[in-house]
Amino acid sequence: MEQKNHYDFSGRHAVITGGATGIGLAIAQRLAAGGARLTLWDRDARNLEHARAALGNAEVHGMTLDVGDEQAVGDACAATLRDGGVDILVNSAGITGPNTTLWEYPVADWDEVMRVNVRGTFLCCRALAPQMRDRGYGRIVNIASVAGKEGNPNASAYSASKAAVIGLTKSLGKELAQTGVTANCITPAAVRTAIFAQMSQQHIDYMLSKIPMNRFGDVHEIAALVAWLASGESAFSTAAVFDISGGRATY
Repeated sequence: MEQKNHYDFSGRHAVITGGATGIGLAIAQRLAAGGARLTLWDRDARNLEHARAALGNAEVHGMTLDVGDEQAVGDACAATLRDGGVDILVNSAGITGPNTTLWEYPVADWDEVMRVNVRGTFLCCRALAPQMRDRGYGRIVNIASVAGKEGNPNASAYSASKAAVIGLTKSLGKELAQTGVTANCITPAAVRTAIFAQMSQQHIDYMLSKIPMNRFGDVHEIAALVAWLASGESAFSTAAVFDISGGRATY
């Protein structure tokens, strides 16, 4: 994908959860290209090292943490803010959980999907939104999914968690609407990343069959939309849901 639009992020500090791989790393690369200073929150220390190398000369700080752990998020927030305020928060960390029917879904796996995808997004927004509000500027972008709109069979926890992220974003965006801070989410269809390793081939084939463009999304296409939402140009959209699903979404 050719990058046609340049957004100036110089002087901006972005925190990206799940920023060491996949969609999160592509977003980090796009923001770094605009001059952003980056802090990547990820649970895999080795992937963070690889991300630093992939980001070249960009100013990058990596922190290893579990976004579903309240204490860990609080500590990471405090450490991050010691280096200055945060202007951009992208919540990209997430897991799929197993592919099985709801009545066969293991309760422990259900709880873990909700803990990472919903609780993690909530905790990171809760930690960083107040300082954005106090400074009068901020951009929050949450990565939801078209599954949160439509519901994928054999993925009840993932679908429910992403529906919750959509609802959380709408609520947060309205709460911050007069503060100079925007909160939006995007709803991608399937994007081929390492997260596919968590899914069955049958489920992958099902997701492809639902996309009218008959292809999976590219991480750089997702990053392009996030870059606009994270930029100063995106000032009148908040509490909104932006589709990027190759024509799959029906609303």
